[in-house]
Amino acid sequence: MIKVLNIISDTNIGGAGRALLNYLAHSDRTEFVNSVIVPKGSKLTARIEALGVRAVEADIEADRSYSPRDTALLKKLIRAEAPDICHTHGSLTGRIAAKGCGVKTVVTRHSAFPFSKKITKTPLKLAYRFLYEHYADRIIAISPAGAELIYDLGVGRDKVETMMNGAEPLSRISDAEREKLRESFGVGKDTFLLGVLARIEEYKGHADMLRALSMLRAGGRDVKLLIAGTGGYEGEVKRLIAEAGLEECAIMAGFRSDVAAVLSAMDLQLNASYISETSSLSVIEGFSIALPAVCSRASGNPYLVNDGVSGLLFEPRNAADLAEKIERVMDSKELYASLSRGARAEYEARFTAERFAKDLEGIYKSVLEMRSDGK
Repeated sequence: MIKVLNIISDTNIGGAGRALLNYLAHSDRTEFVNSVIVPKGSKLTARIEALGVRAVEADIEADRSYSPRDTALLKKLIRAEAPDICHTHGSLTGRIAAKGCGVKTVVTRHSAFPFSKKITKTPLKLAYRFLYEHYADRIIAISPAGAELIYDLGVGRDKVETMMNGAEPLSRISDAEREKLRESFGVGKDTFLLGVLARIEEYKGHADMLRALSMLRAGGRDVKLLIAGTGGYEGEVKRLIAEAGLEECAIMAGFRSDVAAVLSAMDLQLNASYISETSSLSVIEGFSIALPAVCSRASGNPYLVNDGVSGLLFEPRNAADLAEKIERVMDSKELYASLSRGARAEYEARFTAERFAKDLEGIYKSVLEMRSDGK
């Protein structure tokens, strides 16, 4: 059996945590035994244990990639677990501790935030390259867009594996449940409901979605926008809604745990991010119930959405282009049906949780087969 110790510092269940849970649910337990180190009080603990996987709560700093004081504790825990592989999810401290214990290490970079010019245009670039190359036997990028950012640091391409996220398939709620949920949002039966399920941060493009909504409403379209999620830009989004007079057609739904129901209520999912998209789990989950998406061409979205097959792509920060793409979908039942079929087919072919787990375990095996010189 291959023992894999995952290390994650997240207290909430974000993209990294959801990806980890998807893997743990579909791990091949005839070959792999997983355990996870999490900070005390993490919301991940109960979810991990519900999957029959051991969670080790440690007194490490939460939601931080690097904390020097945690290195000794993590080394102690790693030695006690005696894993064949450590897989760190953004935890630099975990990488350093694993290296200090002589354990082969895989690191996943779950975001695609560009490195700042203070890093890429200064000697710091060499330091970041060292941190990736020295403290990881393999680096996983959850999108070709993320991989390119790592290559820009000078990290060797043979060190990086690119794989897209995978997700559990959702089940559509019944038509009666869907109608009732839409009514609770103030959405009529004939209203075309756009939706976004994401953290509310400036770079996620909520302002561009609101501008597109204003254009559509001005053109006489019976359309509303459901905004599900919370985040640091929430207050500004509320201000923009009030300023544009969109209170009746832009619905702030807050945090929602009923993802399948919320996605089922939508007619079309939007993703207007202009930086840092890898392979959006909410878009993938929408694909699993045949919900097409209109997404920006930014970052990893073009690798996720097959333009004209599972959805449509628009130019980032271009609200008029976004509005035009939405209108195309609204105006053609044939196009909508085709995109819905394409979304489901793309999910089955590329984005299942089983495929994700199999690809990841293939990387684990290849790391264990590496020679001492890293080849």
